[in-house]
Amino acid sequence: MLRFLRRRRGGDDTSAPSGESGDAERIRVRAEAFWQRWQELLPEVSAALGDGEPHRADHRLAEAVALVHPDLTFSIERGEQAIYALVVSSRADPTLRGHTDAWKAAAPSPDSLWEYHDAVPPVPDPTQVTVNLHGAAYPLAEVRVTPQVDTGAGLVDVAVYHPGFPELPEAERQALTFLPLDATLGERLAADRIGRVETAEREPQGAIGLLEFRGLVRAFDVGGDTAEYPESGG
Repeated sequence: MLRFLRRRRGGDDTSAPSGESGDAERIRVRAEAFWQRWQELLPEVSAALGDGEPHRADHRLAEAVALVHPDLTFSIERGEQAIYALVVSSRADPTLRGHTDAWKAAAPSPDSLWEYHDAVPPVPDPTQVTVNLHGAAYPLAEVRVTPQVDTGAGLVDVAVYHPGFPELPEAERQALTFLPLDATLGERLAADRIGRVETAEREPQGAIGLLEFRGLVRAFDVGGDTAEYPESGG
């Protein structure tokens, strides 16, 4: 196995970004400035989406997101309930979570056209996703995960297996290790609850599919029963 250590980036007290404790008012003002700019840009964004050229609005949207914090990223995705979703992400950096929290708190109510997410949400069914690397297709339905619950740390350590791992260079193999976890759990839950991650060259004993893995981590996150899964040895 090739071991990759995934640093736990969430779970700390991140109500305000590092170095800006007590500056909640300035963070709130920044967030509200974004939403004022969003309303001004909305006709332009809608026109670009309607023309099938969403990139036309990228520069102005990037400028607007920088009003909140220059290190945040954004994307426009297909919505879960609305047609579109605007996602502004800290990329699981806890020092930026105060900014995304304020951004989400100031957001307008979702409607049939737009919804808003402060972290990349999970894919509804990751087993329907296929990743293309070097011209080859790697269905996530073939991913198998072996979880080990570390109740003391509040984390789930995992070994991830895909039958396509042996043919991939190391960087792509690592990408195919972490991408299914993020797609299955979403950015925030993965950051908060996934601990050590191993890339398995052979399918580990007791491996499960991504949807069962999602159920396990969500249950663990709310204090559910994961007794049937082994404890991590630390």
